[in-house]
Amino acid sequence: MVKSMTGYGKGECTLSDHSKITVEIKSLNGKNADINFKSQIIPKDKELEIRKLLAEKLVRGSIEFSVNQEMTSGTVRKQINETLAKSLLNQAKKIAGAKADESALLAAVLKMPEVLESKENKLSGADMAKIDKAIDTAIKKINTYRETEGKALYKDVTKRVANILKCLEQVKKEDVKRVPAIKERLRQKVEKNGIAVDNNRLEQEIVFYVEKLDINEEKVRLAQHCKYFMETIDSDPLAGKKIGFIVQEMGREINTLGSKANDAVIQSLVVKMKDELEKIREQSLNIL
Repeated sequence: MVKSMTGYGKGECTLSDHSKITVEIKSLNGKNADINFKSQIIPKDKELEIRKLLAEKLVRGSIEFSVNQEMTSGTVRKQINETLAKSLLNQAKKIAGAKADESALLAAVLKMPEVLESKENKLSGADMAKIDKAIDTAIKKINTYRETEGKALYKDVTKRVANILKCLEQVKKEDVKRVPAIKERLRQKVEKNGIAVDNNRLEQEIVFYVEKLDINEEKVRLAQHCKYFMETIDSDPLAGKKIGFIVQEMGREINTLGSKANDAVIQSLVVKMKDELEKIREQSLNIL
């Protein structure tokens, strides 16, 4: 199955502190697995493991991976330094004396910035397992997206290969008429200029000239390349790079056809084939 390198996937989970985690993976075409990793919460040692997983599951592409943490109303991000709070409260009582309102003093102590400490942002094993599950979900979704895009790519490029083959069949038909027409034009030019020539020698020269314009090898090779293209895209799940090489070979044969044809009709067919091939080339850059 053909896959596109373009894709998007998202996974979500809620951690034990009630914060919401969103994992997003975006990818575009690229020669290798180029991963841009964005996260403030994933530990460095875990990052290496995730990078390896992404490279294994997504294979190629310019990949942007991000993990965002969203605090909710129930998220606990502060904790009381009890030792410091008790010490400050006792000191406040001594200063205020016997008539001090302990509740008011406690409220005042709790407002002091030193008393409320930020909790260290460490992931528990259970929370990391939730994030791992969200990552797996995002990877599955981006691969589903890639498969959907891949179907459209397959339909487009195979249709264009078929169009090239149709043009090639027309080239073959025109080629049958082309050689006699070339021979006749050469004879007419000789007669028009009143040149006295040996008919046998003239025939030899015409044959020699026509051989230079022979395009049979190019027709055969182009047909073979088109066949190999279809076999590759139908059988190889990672056909992108191979297809790129085949397209180059197809281009060489089409260009040679154009340069050797010396025929207006065939030249117009070559232009159509070049147009189809250029669109195949553009699309193949996005095939995994």
